[in-house]
Parts: sequence; C-alpha cells; structure tokens
Amino acid sequence: MKLVEPIIAFQSELQQIRRDLHAHPELCYEERRTSDVVAAKLAEWGIPVVRGLGLTGVVGVIKNGTSERAIGLRADMDALPMQEVNTFPHASRHPGKMHACGHDGHTAMLLGAARHLARQRDFDGTVYLVFQPAEEGGAGARRMIEDGLFERFPMEAIYGMHNWPGLATGTLSVTAGPMMASSNEFHVTVRGKGAHAAQPHNGIDPIMIAIQIAQAWQTIITRNKSPLDTAVLSITQIHAGSATNVIPDEAKLIGTVRTFTTPVLDLLENRMRALAEHIAAGFDAEVDFVFKRNYPPLVNHEKETRFAVEVMKAVVGEGNVNERIEPTMGAEDFAFFLQEKPGCYIFIGNGEGEHRDGGHGLGPCVLHNGSYDFNDTLLPIGASFWVELVETALPLAK
Repeated sequence: MKLVEPIIAFQSELQQIRRDLHAHPELCYEERRTSDVVAAKLAEWGIPVVRGLGLTGVVGVIKNGTSERAIGLRADMDALPMQEVNTFPHASRHPGKMHACGHDGHTAMLLGAARHLARQRDFDGTVYLVFQPAEEGGAGARRMIEDGLFERFPMEAIYGMHNWPGLATGTLSVTAGPMMASSNEFHVTVRGKGAHAAQPHNGIDPIMIAIQIAQAWQTIITRNKSPLDTAVLSITQIHAGSATNVIPDEAKLIGTVRTFTTPVLDLLENRMRALAEHIAAGFDAEVDFVFKRNYPPLVNHEKETRFAVEVMKAVVGEGNVNERIEPTMGAEDFAFFLQEKPGCYIFIGNGEGEHRDGGHGLGPCVLHNGSYDFNDTLLPIGASFWVELVETALPLAK
C-alpha cells in the first residue's frame, strides 16, 4: 500500500479522535458536540470553517495556488438510535445511542486527510471538507443542499466513502452507475366496517382485504416489472384488531420499497396504489395510501468513478480494488449530492470483526448491530485515499 507517512505517524491521535466520537454518539441534527470537535480540529490546523449548513453541518475550506478548480470530500457524523452492547472503554456513554454504522470513523478519516492537506498543500485549487449531519434517516445531504452548499462552495465533483463489513480490511470497492438503492416507505390503511366475529356478514373485514392487497402487490414484481430490473417490495408490519371475537374497523400495511432507478420506482408506486384502491373498492372498503420517497438511488458518475478507481489502485494496489462490486439494496443520502453534482461513492473494507477490542458484544461486526465497531486500521488508509484523490485531481503546476 502507498500510505501517506505523516498520516501513519498521526494514526494514534486519529484513533483517539475516532474513539472519543464513538463514546459520545449524537443522533441526526443533534451533532453539536461532534460538530464542535470537528470545527475545533480544523481551526487548530489553520483551516477556515463554516458552520450551520444542515443545522449542525461543518464545511472546512483549504485553498492553495491559483487554480479555480475545486472538489468536495464528504463524511457523515451522526449515530443511530440503538443500544450498544460492547463494553470496551470507548463504548457509547449515552444509552440508546450508538455509532453502529462507522460515521465516527468516516469523520476521523476525513480529519486525518484535512490535517495533512492543510500542512503539505501539494495541490492547486480548493478542497471543501463536507462534514454532514443526519445521514441516518434525516436526509442531511438534502438539507445542506437546500441551505446553499453548492452555491456557497462551488465544486466540480464530490466524493464519499463508507466502511463495509465483510470486505477484506482496507480493500476498496466501487461500481459505476447504480450502487445503492432508493429507500421508500409505505403506510396503507384499509378502512372497513367492524362487526362481531361470529357475524362477519354484518361488517366489511379489512384484514381479509389487506391480505388480498399484500398478495396482489407481489405480482407487480413478477408480472409488471421487467425481469431485468431490480426491485424489492417488503411488507414489514401488519397491524389490525384487538380481540379474538371482533372484526376491526381497519388494518394497516407498512413496509419498504427499494429500486435502482426512478422509472421502476414510479411503476411500483403507481401499481401499488391502483391495486390497493381497486381491491378495497371491490369489497366496499376504502383505503388511505401513503407512499414516502426517502432517499433516491445512489448512482455513481462514470467519469468520476473511473478516476476514483485509478486513485484506489494507486493507494492500495490493483489487487485490493474491486471496480465492479455488486450493488446493494441499502440506501445512502449521498445520493442527493450525486443528483446535483458529478461524483463517486466508494466502499472501504472493514473486515469481519477481528479488530474489535476485548469487551465487544457477541453479535457480528456488521452495520446497525449492537456489537459493531469501526476498524481503526482503516484510518490511515482512508485518509491517504482522500489525500491521493485531491493531489491527483488538483495537481500542482509543473
């Protein structure tokens, strides 16, 4: 691997920063302490700081030379509303809050790159360090855009990185085009007519209607959508009734829809609505159909992905780069950035969990799990990738 020596020398301090953030997790739009830590470190290294975009977001600005070119690097900062089961010293000190997705590591890696870029300045142009709040369901990327991120900090491209458990430690992976799915949810209420369970003819049973709707929806995947298109429609909750001898007035269907393209998403939403309304009408019932589009598909741009692949190879070696990783049906709000600007989002392998200190939980080291912990050996690798990307994208004049 071609890692940046000053960053390697700074690794222990980066680990301290990362573990401090892990011990003090903050949920979306509550990242005040985290933002204070980030802003203080940037200021300590002489980097101008702008705060307040996306409420708790932080943007650092490093300029060098005379070039008007600029790129953005993004790290997310928020934690998850879940209980950590690890008991090592840097485990969460806030019950019900945990860095179970590695955003503490993402923030530390970008801070490591920021320190080196500010000190060495082996590039010509501007680097915008985007520390984003509220990735976990809060659409912090969209909020920063609405607050004028790209107008105030004009950049030609933006890049992001996420750790990925199960991939070998320090390997880098990406794919051009769709890499992560859209995230959407539905809340459907079937309104029937309650009755005594011994006299069902006197009512309109919303449970049986909901069952008909649930079964019909799966035909959208198998009969309406092209077999070449990918989509998932999962009903994850059914709520109805309160007694064994009562047919309730209503039944609820709740779940998620994931797609890699907007046209397929349009198809699913429209067909789900039509089937629900017509099936309910066929039984003299009514339906309330709510479909919420949370995050769009994350689609990497071809040119920026090719560029990122070459940087990846330069840092970790060609044998440690997968440039055609299988896309995941998970979602990421970095997708909002990629709708506005060219860019690329990559994965850095977090390993299988062998890195965890004594006192970790017995669960697997996977994302959104109470036994998860970020792999600190990635800190100089991810930071070195950011430095190499900047110095290659914004080269000094020869």
